[in-house]
Amino acid sequence: MTPFTTLARDRRSIRRYTTTPISREVITALVETATWAPSAHNRQPWRFAVVNTPEKQISLARAMGAKLRVDLMADQVPNDVIEKDVSRSYDRITGAAALICLCLTMEDMDTYPDAIRNQHEWTMAVQSTAMAGQNLLLAAHEHGLGACWMCAPLFCSDVVRNVLALPNDWQPQSLIGLGYPAQERTKTRKAAQILWR
Repeated sequence: MTPFTTLARDRRSIRRYTTTPISREVITALVETATWAPSAHNRQPWRFAVVNTPEKQISLARAMGAKLRVDLMADQVPNDVIEKDVSRSYDRITGAAALICLCLTMEDMDTYPDAIRNQHEWTMAVQSTAMAGQNLLLAAHEHGLGACWMCAPLFCSDVVRNVLALPNDWQPQSLIGLGYPAQERTKTRKAAQILWR
């Protein structure tokens, strides 16, 4: 196997980390690698907010947990299940050595007079940003870090934007938890579904 194939196949979602901090230089290297992803029109619509102070992680975890609790209560989920979900979310956010909030902006994307093409343009920005996120995950693995992609910001984007004081045009897409692994790298994988024509 090539080094890239080995890297891609060995990467796992890691949710538990040691307390070892991650240097600013390493985080910067991860973000720079992320920005080499392909993007629609080469507009590079990704943006990165680094959260690497315990105080900000706690604030973010509490605010996101409060929103999660309200949503699950509205869904009439049993209280014990709600508290487990909120606690798990809190632990994942505060247990990371650092978080990267991956966002997109439509600032440089094309605009059209009709809603359908504008929706496609937004989808193209989402796809581009996700590819940058995949680069970041692979770079983290290459640096010996564990990482986990969390989609929770999609459900509480205003909360995330407010806590992190993000610019108005930054749309949170994910939180990527980072840290040196404190768990084994295990993974189940479904076989690829391929249609040959």
